[in-house]
Amino acid sequence: MKIASWNVNSLNVRLPHLEQWLTAFAPDVVGIQETKMEDHKFPDAVLAGLGYRSVFAGQKTYNGVALLSREPAQDVQIGIPGFEDEQKRVIAGTVNGVRIINLYVVNGQDVGTDKYAYKLRWLEAVHAWVEAELARYPELVVMGDFNIAPDARDVHDPLVWNENHILTSTAERGALNKLLQLGLHDAFRLHSEEEGVFSWWDYRAAGFRRNLGLRIDLTLVSDALKARALASGIDREPRTWERPSDHAPAWVELAP
Repeated sequence: MKIASWNVNSLNVRLPHLEQWLTAFAPDVVGIQETKMEDHKFPDAVLAGLGYRSVFAGQKTYNGVALLSREPAQDVQIGIPGFEDEQKRVIAGTVNGVRIINLYVVNGQDVGTDKYAYKLRWLEAVHAWVEAELARYPELVVMGDFNIAPDARDVHDPLVWNENHILTSTAERGALNKLLQLGLHDAFRLHSEEEGVFSWWDYRAAGFRRNLGLRIDLTLVSDALKARALASGIDREPRTWERPSDHAPAWVELAP
């Protein structure tokens, strides 16, 4: 079972890329972030033609998430239960017995801002929800654009991306670690200790060509799935295409 996460940075622009990638990579489940489209515009029929069933929650211009799967997702949840939020950032469903939570985590703008405080509140709400989900669904994958680089190996310059910088601040990394302590594992780190493997590169200053990136797109697997995680990685190929998303897909493959 191949499960992937991809921030497409506008499905209006990147639909041809998604179609090409789904055909080539052939994942079983994909969590999409930043669709940036209202639900009535979602390309449900196009994706069905490629063999994928879709559930989605979108809004105009910003945010938007979707879950694509070869088998229909069951028990779909949109949004964090009990957390009022107009932003469409969360969708979950169960596919072949595996509970999958797809997150587009708040960026936070800058340390000390109102958006940073909102990010930390949002992550607290996610933590409480994931804790409850783990009790109901031991076989759980939490994936998405986390907008947090886990440690110094996951940034191109640790002097810049430090404990006081957005995406790498002490509080943000602390929130991620608290989530992991529930019994989740960064699938990429189950298979590699390599530094300098990134999933996001700024469009500016030839960021991708110079590999000035961050690993902020994560696939987290529960204790019950850890032994089934056969492989994981980042697929850089779509980032080389014309007019790409600034993110590349992160993926994990589970044994049956």
